[in-house]
Amino acid sequence: MSNFEQFHLDFYQSNYTIEDQEEGCNSSGSDTNLCASRRAQAEEHPAGAAFVPSDMFPSPQSYTGQILQPAFSPDTPQLGYTDGFDEEPPLLEELGINFEHIWQKTLTVLNPMKPADGSIMNETDLTGPMVFCLALGATLLMAGKVHFGYVYGMSAMGCLAMHALLNLMSTSGVSHGCVASVLGYCLLPMVILSSAAVVFSLQGIPGTVLALFIIGWCSLSASKIFTSALAMEGQQLLIAYPCALLYGLFALLTVF
Repeated sequence: MSNFEQFHLDFYQSNYTIEDQEEGCNSSGSDTNLCASRRAQAEEHPAGAAFVPSDMFPSPQSYTGQILQPAFSPDTPQLGYTDGFDEEPPLLEELGINFEHIWQKTLTVLNPMKPADGSIMNETDLTGPMVFCLALGATLLMAGKVHFGYVYGMSAMGCLAMHALLNLMSTSGVSHGCVASVLGYCLLPMVILSSAAVVFSLQGIPGTVLALFIIGWCSLSASKIFTSALAMEGQQLLIAYPCALLYGLFALLTVF
């Protein structure tokens, strides 16, 4: 460190003293004002001290902040970050799971005479359909029928067929998620039928009547929701027919 300071002093020191400067001024007869300015600079920076140009020093700045707490400058652009976890939406809402809408859709399916809310039914909510499909497969399994693959396969093929049919019939069009959501929610009465199959056999006249009633219930609920969500008034019977064919397949799995 001492060697560096000595080098720093030697770098800026010069053997050119004030006496040499005065002799140069007297001998050469130069301008008096120029010599006077040189004398002032020599008095201000002695020969023994290191001379550093004034432009090398940074301009002094006032710092009003504290340690580890920088001061706020109005000229500095601030980021729009707010530390508020309370303002973030709930996790279930980010995942698209709304229990209130699920409950309203379930009540709409259970009551075919209740008018459906098109704004709610037009959502691509697959939470309820997945639960009802698992419930249908579980009740069939309890009855000794391992038909999970048939349930998922017929559900996928039925959704694709209904999507193509509804796009041909409606002017606004419909998404795959909306079709799967409506058909899945309307599968709830079929779960009731499969639950009844666990208790007693449906291969008889009472079972056939109950199965037909459940098919009509499912198709009526699905057609009502589709006509409300897609603004297809007057076409409910046309939509109910293919829905009845689809739910009839699930009824055959349940009965036989």
